Amino acid sequence: MKIGLAGAGRIGSMHAEVLARLDAVSELVLADVDAERTDLVAAKVGAQSVPTVPALFEAGLDGIVIAAATDAHTQLITTAVARGIPVFCEKPVAVDVEGTLGVIEAVEGSGVPVQVGFQRRFDPGYRQARAAVGSGRLGWIHTVRSCTLDAAPPPAVYVRSSGGLYRDCAVHDFDSIRWVTGREIISVYAVGANRGAAFFADHDDVDTASALLTLDDDTLAVVSCSRYNAAGYDVRLEVLGEKGSVAVGLDDNAALESAEPGATFPSGVAHAAFPQRFAAAYVAELRAFVHLVQHGGQSECTPQDALQAFYAAEACEISRRERRPVSISEVVR
Repeated sequence: MKIGLAGAGRIGSMHAEVLARLDAVSELVLADVDAERTDLVAAKVGAQSVPTVPALFEAGLDGIVIAAATDAHTQLITTAVARGIPVFCEKPVAVDVEGTLGVIEAVEGSGVPVQVGFQRRFDPGYRQARAAVGSGRLGWIHTVRSCTLDAAPPPAVYVRSSGGLYRDCAVHDFDSIRWVTGREIISVYAVGANRGAAFFADHDDVDTASALLTLDDDTLAVVSCSRYNAAGYDVRLEVLGEKGSVAVGLDDNAALESAEPGATFPSGVAHAAFPQRFAAAYVAELRAFVHLVQHGGQSECTPQDALQAFYAAEACEISRRERRPVSISEVVR
């Protein structure tokens, strides 16, 4: 089948390498606003390149993967859906709640599947944690702890258009908490701090943040994020239950150092960034999308899922600014 890829930047080039290796993809067509970059990535993976993103939609695609700039996501999704082309889109599907609702309206009733790129849903550890919760072997869940700690901060130009730490980074934690527990977030209390580069504060953002979430069954979840964690890229999830507990990301590549005398765990090299930490998940999510294009069925991560995570991020931003608890119902449109 013929798959199109819009966007040949860092994540786009990663997706191109994965798609080019999938047996079900017989043709891969790339486009980017930077034609030179498109040609370089296409040559590297043995794909076809077209000069513009609009030209991509004239290439007779069976499906499209969107890894372009965030502000282009909404238009690309709605164009593909209008043409009946199944879509995989990196998060977020829009820059704000209103745009996300517009995408949902365009998708509903169209019969065109749309999968959103929350790759943690395809990570083996997160899937095992979800299975443990679903089986009941942990008993009722009382606490969830989730963290996303970047090994190094992004450049100032990225922060300017990122949407802030909660929308850009913690949104993955919000989605995975919902997905693993099967529960909804009903309220948040969030705080943030700046102890690093001044450009975070200059853009009304924070470099470190925490949030206390209450789920709809009174489970408590704690989310911690930071742009500064030189020990390595650290993404973990702990699910603590009445009868047992499980941890995701607690392996020999964890970006931790034990303070216990004589301890040798973890013994491996910490992950440098998300491509290493989630290498298997990126392959699995694109394999799932290709299967969706081939065989139809239900998307494993819908725009509605993206909306729910976005609501949590919006509530956290309000909570941080106003220094108060915020109910999700306050931000629901």
